[in-house]
Amino acid sequence: MIEQQGTKLTVLYFAWLRERTGSAREQVTVPEAVGTAGDLIAWLRDRSPGHASAFANPRVIRCAINQEFADAATKLRPGDEVALFPPVTGG
Repeated sequence: MIEQQGTKLTVLYFAWLRERTGSAREQVTVPEAVGTAGDLIAWLRDRSPGHASAFANPRVIRCAINQEFADAATKLRPGDEVALFPPVTGG
């Protein structure tokens, strides 16, 4: 048996991202090459057709890591909670 290597993360999906991925939350183990929030979004795109639809335009996706806003270059650490959501408008 080969032990899976990589970083374990909790990913939370909000609004239409949740609808397209079919999940509000998932635990993932990403390959070592996935080191930033942008890398994670690119990697998630390949998980399913729903993920591909949700992340077809990564420029519109917003991200928070451990409840702090983050950008695509923000580094990931084992155990991070990554929330992904569309742009939010207020009124």
